[in-house]
Amino acid sequence: MTVWRYLADDGAGAAEGLALDEALMAAHGRNAEPAPPVLRLYTYADHAALCGRFQHLEAEIDIDACERTGTTFNRRPTGGGAIVMGSGQLGVAVTTAAHVDESPKAALLRFSEGITAGLAKLGIEATFGGKNDLKVGDRTIAGLGLYLDGDGGVLFHASVLADLDVRFMLDVLDIPAAKLGDRAVAAVESRVTTITREMGESWNGPLLREAVAFGFTDALGIELQASEPTGEEAAIAGALVRDKYATNDWLYARTPQADATATSLLKTPAGLVRLYVALQGDTIKSALFTGDFNDIPDPIAAFEDELKWSRLGRGAVEAAGARAFRDGTGLEVDAEVIVEMVLSAGERAQRRETVAAPARDGSCYFPDQEVSA
Repeated sequence: MTVWRYLADDGAGAAEGLALDEALMAAHGRNAEPAPPVLRLYTYADHAALCGRFQHLEAEIDIDACERTGTTFNRRPTGGGAIVMGSGQLGVAVTTAAHVDESPKAALLRFSEGITAGLAKLGIEATFGGKNDLKVGDRTIAGLGLYLDGDGGVLFHASVLADLDVRFMLDVLDIPAAKLGDRAVAAVESRVTTITREMGESWNGPLLREAVAFGFTDALGIELQASEPTGEEAAIAGALVRDKYATNDWLYARTPQADATATSLLKTPAGLVRLYVALQGDTIKSALFTGDFNDIPDPIAAFEDELKWSRLGRGAVEAAGARAFRDGTGLEVDAEVIVEMVLSAGERAQRRETVAAPARDGSCYFPDQEVSA
């Protein structure tokens, strides 16, 4: 049985938590001595706002709100979207050497099995869904990310939602939802779930740790050996905080092209529906439907997942619709109408004739200016 090192800690700062993960990965480069894989299960101090590696921090995180609430913020080395971390979320980090015959997606799936097995121990059935999420039904319960460095090391990240203060998240993640009020909260709550919600009782990250640790031993057939960072790892982490994670070059790094955002409106028998779409070039980064419905129809939620990271083109969008709308759209309109809604918003965003968030560069589910189709 393979033995992994197991680290457990709580209350990490944004820079310090990320730096230690990267320091743990440093032992797995091609030129390093063979080292056992590491599983770290930890929480951040309340609270930390973390954007993905390729996002614009200022577009994704409300720095003023972070300063007002004492929320630290930083940029992860792994991809994915902006998240809020704290005692209510369990951070999962796996560091090991890359398998030469394993694709990044296969590695993402393999490590995520440890989390799904841990949730199964609690009676919660989670499956891999979308591009990098674990879902319970149609709701996300964990976000996943992966980073492969140039030396052959792998860092797997996950944020498991033991609990989540949605209103707080909407505040510090620079989502200008004030004009939507409770509808913004409802839109998020219809797409995410938590251990607290699934279990019907209050949970937090530390309480969830034991189940996830068990999940990794069970799903990956490993033995966990309690460990602490070595002196060398602590020194590397300290240098990374100083020279990388605390620097403006890392925090405020920008992708070559800003996101383009636009919206479309559609009146349906089920009520008024609005689509928010964000593009990076001709790639759909996010698509979110809001409306007068109490809960997002399952086919629409599936369509959002299918669209994420797909190309903006009639063929690709129609194919996504065909997969999601096998049993109808759930909005009493034909699939073709919803497809045209996406293409219309996407084409306007590409032309940049109407950019929904002109003062901000990053993607956002709720752009500042509304543009009707």
